[in-house]
This record gives sequence, C-alpha cells and structure tokens, in this order.
Amino acid sequence: MTLFVDITPEEQQGGQPGVEKTSTGSRLRSAALQFGLPVLSVVLFLAVYQAVAVSGVWSETFVPRLGTVWHAFVEMSTTHNGVVGYAGYYWWEHLYMTLRRVFVGVVIGVAAGVVLGLIMGSIPWVRRLLEPWLTFLRALPPLAYFFLLVIWLGIDEAPKITLLALAALPPAAVATTTAVSATPVSLIEAARALGASRREVISDVVIPAALPETFTGIRLSVGIAYSSVVAAELFNGIPGIGGVVKDASNYNNTPVVLVGIVLIGLSGLIIDGILRIIEHRLVPWRGKA
Repeated sequence: MTLFVDITPEEQQGGQPGVEKTSTGSRLRSAALQFGLPVLSVVLFLAVYQAVAVSGVWSETFVPRLGTVWHAFVEMSTTHNGVVGYAGYYWWEHLYMTLRRVFVGVVIGVAAGVVLGLIMGSIPWVRRLLEPWLTFLRALPPLAYFFLLVIWLGIDEAPKITLLALAALPPAAVATTTAVSATPVSLIEAARALGASRREVISDVVIPAALPETFTGIRLSVGIAYSSVVAAELFNGIPGIGGVVKDASNYNNTPVVLVGIVLIGLSGLIIDGILRIIEHRLVPWRGKA
C-alpha cells in the first residue's frame, strides 16, 4: 500500500510550517501597537480639541481652531507682508537658538553633576557636606533664582545658560551619587583582591555599575532643563522658542503660543529618543545584570 503525503516547501527545507508566518504576524502586531497607538492617541486628542474649539464653549482667542494654529505655523515658516517668520526669524531659527542654549547648559550641568555624583558617592563625608545644598537647589524652581542671575550676569546668554545648567545639575548628581553608593561591595572587594588600584576600581567596576542609573539622571536633567527653557528666555529670548511663547502671550496670540509649545514638545521627544538610543548602545547590559 502506497501512501502519498503532501510536503510543504517549509518542510522540504527543514523548517516548521507556519512558524515563519506566525513570527511575521507577531512582529507586525507589535509594530502596529508600538506606532499605531501613539498615532491614534494624537488623532483622538486633535479631534477632541477641534470639537471643543468649534463648539464655542470658549472664545477662539483662548482655544483657536486647528486651522488657525496651522495658519500661524505657516506664517512662522514664510515671509508675509514683508515680515520674516515671527519677529524676524523663522521657526527653525528660533528652535535652533533654543536647542543651542539647552545643549550648552545641559552639557555643563550634566558634566558637573556626574563628577559631583562620583565624588559624593565615593567619599561619604563629601556627600554629607554637599547633599543639603544639592537638595536645596533641586527644590528651587528655576524661575525663583533666574531674576538673581539676571542681576548678576545681565540679560544676554550667560544667565540663560547658567539657569539651564543649574536646572540640569541636581538630577544628574543625585542619580550618580545613588548609583555609585549602590555598587555591589562584592564586586569592589573582588577587584581589590585581584590587585586593582583605586582608580581601576572606579573606572572598571564603579562607573560601569553606575552607568544605567546615571543615564536615567541625565535624561531627567535634559527634561528639567528643557522644561525651564521658557523661563530662561524670559528676557532677551528672541530668537528662541521660549521667547516666542512669552512674547506671543503678551498679545494673547494663542495660535503662536500653541505652535511654540508643540515645537518644544516634539523636539523634546526627539531628544529623549536620541538619548534612549545612546543609552542602549553604551549600556547594553541594562536590565540584564
């Protein structure tokens, strides 16, 4: 008796039928959830916002329609009636100046915070000496000491960058201090038993162990500095997105204010995504050890 059995191409090649299709389908569903849900949430928000704007519950001065906001964005992107963008600059020029200030301030603040965190986490008496001051600075809203910085440093770039650096310093310092203090003692003792010097223990054991939490602190520092950018650009902030928001609010120009807020938020999301990629590359062992 002869039996004829159909053999699928996957089985002829030594594979399992349906496995590849299932894997592909799973990836597609994962991608749909990852990108589809955020897009859906944005669409729903815009629909609700437009419905509220059209309903007339609030004046269009306070809740402008999406078309009005888009018109403001177009005007900020073009030359109209002889006026370049907003206050003589296009929106990307405003955004560039803001990003440049944030970058310089964050680099200074994060670098100082990480170094300070390493020292405080490694030397207990230094931590006890400086921790109250760090907590005091972290508790202060940036706007509280910005006017003092203006008195000391003037209204040019110095007080803006100083404000952003001071806003970025505490989260990086606190996260690094905590991470260094939490380094497993067994790893440090093992390194010393193998003849490692103090410098080698710090560079080869303490810093790698602290990197994951330090990156969390850096991301917090960037977020806090970015949320302080409007305060930093209160004086002489044009060109700058924060300066645009402040200036437009003086004239109840809500569409321009909303454009500025959206630009700040979107650029902040992009920056955080870049930091996540850098963290994934530099700290691939996060969550695995």
